[in-house]
Amino acid sequence: MNRIFLIIFIFFIYSCSFNTKSSFWSGSKEIDYKTNKNINRLFQTKNSISKEINPKIKININSKFSSEINLKNNQGWVNFDGNLKNISKYKFSKINTFNEFEPDIGFGNKSIIFFDNKRNILNFDKNSKLLWKKNYYQKNQIKQNPILFFANHKKNLVVADTMGNIFKLNMQDGNLIWDKKNTVSFYSQIKIFNDKIYLADYENTLHCFSLKNGDLIWKLQTEKSFIRSQKKTSIVISDGLVFFNNSIGDITAADINTGDLIWQTSTQPNTIYQEAYSYKASDLVISKNSIIFSNNKNEFFLLDKETGMIQWKQSINSYVRPTIIDNLIFTVSLEGYLVIIDKKSGKILRATDIFDIFKKKKREKILPVGFIVAKNHIYLSTSNGRLLLIDFIAGKTKAAYKIDNDKISSPIVLNKSFYLAKDSSIIRLN
Repeated sequence: MNRIFLIIFIFFIYSCSFNTKSSFWSGSKEIDYKTNKNINRLFQTKNSISKEINPKIKININSKFSSEINLKNNQGWVNFDGNLKNISKYKFSKINTFNEFEPDIGFGNKSIIFFDNKRNILNFDKNSKLLWKKNYYQKNQIKQNPILFFANHKKNLVVADTMGNIFKLNMQDGNLIWDKKNTVSFYSQIKIFNDKIYLADYENTLHCFSLKNGDLIWKLQTEKSFIRSQKKTSIVISDGLVFFNNSIGDITAADINTGDLIWQTSTQPNTIYQEAYSYKASDLVISKNSIIFSNNKNEFFLLDKETGMIQWKQSINSYVRPTIIDNLIFTVSLEGYLVIIDKKSGKILRATDIFDIFKKKKREKILPVGFIVAKNHIYLSTSNGRLLLIDFIAGKTKAAYKIDNDKISSPIVLNKSFYLAKDSSIIRLN
């Protein structure tokens, strides 16, 4: 009996010490949207968008083109208007687990980074010429099918995986500079800033490593989940703070140098384990003083970056990364609607059906993967291997290009070339 009591007592202490919502955390703020009376709540229905809203409204942008993806995750308005002809393709051994994760293409200064089924790290140029191929995995590790994530910084390439490994390679030749091992698997974006590496693990812990030698500088533990999330953790950096979302819907802000907790906002109070397993959130995106994201619980949020307070909440069902251009927020719902939102008020300006090109039975099985807002068109990739060409002004699909029969990655533009990843190749279009 005493032994059972001791186990319960230890579990209680353990839970309190790692729970950011307990009194053991001091000098920080936690915000629960259910108790915040100042939130502007719009369309408070649980029903997702099922019909078009203001479809005749024409959207125009007068902003300047933005650069590629940055520390704030906002792609903005991309300077691309190609004819989508197949320029080149780099083939590799088919990744059997491709449909199970969020494939991200890595980029060097003038090269493309990805991996194959044998977990070879591949670096090839814009003409699909292989520059180097390196493998730092043993046979028993390869059998575990780790998923690799990439980030580059000048002449360095940082690689992390779902086995808890983190490597630093020389971008020029792929040679190993250092490698470290974490006791818990990583599953997040990698951000590099001021010679520090930021990434999160499956236990909702944010880590800060030295880019120079891989030593741990600090880590911040948020509330653990007993069930691993199906969605990769998103990380953004702005104004001396690093922000990330964990698998149970908490958004956390930490001091970028010390890891001290600044604030934490709970968007999914009293989440049960079954809901935690199915919960999927979009990447966080920072636009000026706002953090924007959504989830598959029919919730779209805008938070104040400095305080974590939720400014408004809209009913949109999506875990696709949104894009912000000026005062417009672009997103695509899981039901196949292109939605444009007024950033200041949170009101839906227009929602147009872009999946109307698919037959009803097939449509129900198709999901959006990712999109870019380009010069004259929006390009959206889907879970059934299609790339949709959407009229920017009218918001209607003009064409659907068959890239594959299965999932393809989110599109990305680098040096005015258009890239997609599939399970056995990287495709470059122009």
